[in-house]
Amino acid sequence: MVHCAKVHFMGAAGTVTGSKFLIEAFGKNILIDCGMFQGLKELRKLNWDKLPVNVKDIDIVLLTHGHLDHVGYLPRLVKQGFRGEIIGTAPTLAIAEIILKDSAKIHEEEAKKANEEQYTKHDPALPFYTIKDVEKTITRFRVEILDRWRTFSGQISYRFQYNGHIIGATFIELDINGKRFVFSGDIGRSNDALLDDPKKPKWVDYLFLESTYGDKHHPDENLEALLSVLIKDTINKNGNLIIPSFAVERLQTLMYILWKLYKKNKIPNIPVFVDSPMGNNVLEVFKRFPKWHKLSVSDYNAMCNHVNIIQSYKETWETIDDARSKIIIAGSGMVTGGRVLTYLQQLIDEETTTVLLVGYQAEGTRGRQLLDGAKDIKFFGKYYPVKANIKNIESLSAHADQPGLINWLSGVKNIPESVFLIHGESSALKSLSIKIKDTYGWQVSSPKLHDTETLII
Repeated sequence: MVHCAKVHFMGAAGTVTGSKFLIEAFGKNILIDCGMFQGLKELRKLNWDKLPVNVKDIDIVLLTHGHLDHVGYLPRLVKQGFRGEIIGTAPTLAIAEIILKDSAKIHEEEAKKANEEQYTKHDPALPFYTIKDVEKTITRFRVEILDRWRTFSGQISYRFQYNGHIIGATFIELDINGKRFVFSGDIGRSNDALLDDPKKPKWVDYLFLESTYGDKHHPDENLEALLSVLIKDTINKNGNLIIPSFAVERLQTLMYILWKLYKKNKIPNIPVFVDSPMGNNVLEVFKRFPKWHKLSVSDYNAMCNHVNIIQSYKETWETIDDARSKIIIAGSGMVTGGRVLTYLQQLIDEETTTVLLVGYQAEGTRGRQLLDGAKDIKFFGKYYPVKANIKNIESLSAHADQPGLINWLSGVKNIPESVFLIHGESSALKSLSIKIKDTYGWQVSSPKLHDTETLII
């Protein structure tokens, strides 16, 4: 008897964000990731739509990692009637809790501000979800360990495998009636400052592969030299170096690199301010899970002692008013919200300011606008002229580039029946598709949003 599994591509299909993949097989419904769309307005509007499936029929959610575009829709899922378990590694669930609470707080604050200052078309503006919604969601979290197969039903089992990217991140293997489904999640890079190299899958029948940097080769940059030049230039101009940063991994990596540069006498003792409540909480996750990263206890403590960790919004304004040259690391990484907007509001129109972008900038985000040379950017309902110097360092990206993705596939011993490219923009999808076909001769396709695939199992 022929059995089939149906896969619904409900996010990160033809775009980078909003990862959601539903697998129907043997009367069970498994959701891999449950992320928010970010970036372009037409994508963000999709977040307000109900999912095109019966949410109450979803049995479990398996999480590859804790980033917002992989977990940010969970409170909406619970609100729509999901009653199952949400399963991930211990650091992933810890990160997800931090990110969801931070996201809910931002949603509540932005809705309140929009209503008070009346720069909204909605009457009233409503938060996407609230802290209470998040608290209900995290009661459904259940921790799973690495490398152990777990039986979900008679014909279905799953396993989490380490893949770098951020603390706790994994790729997920599903064994359905003897067929191996592999969801890559976001694949990390080799030789990362804080994380071990990603593990590689060994057998794949159906592969769902991220392609964020599928058309890129990360430059072979001397990161320490580049940062040293930027920092010394900032001091010479008596200016500010503002680094919008993702709170998970990039912020901690930046702290570590800046501490090392100072320790090696490659930069002066310039004040470093870290202004990211979420990033501060993530530091505690690094402390709680030392086996998940390379930092020793002594290096962790020295790194934290080297920086000024901002604890309140009052301290944010005190930092802005501080006349010294300084480095400010603040969320968010794509300049979509968070504390970095307050700094940019005050300092982006000054030629002595440098803004350093250090991670992926999705289409439609302020970070992408700055990267593309925007002369002004809009936030808090107003436009602000961009006179600051905009710089970008790609070598700090947490995603594998095209050679890294191709290398990640090198451990696969069989020929997959199908490879589905996800989590990428059109140019990345096309380029990676060609490279995989040329390198391995595998069948590759790039599903669109809301496509479904019926696969023989």
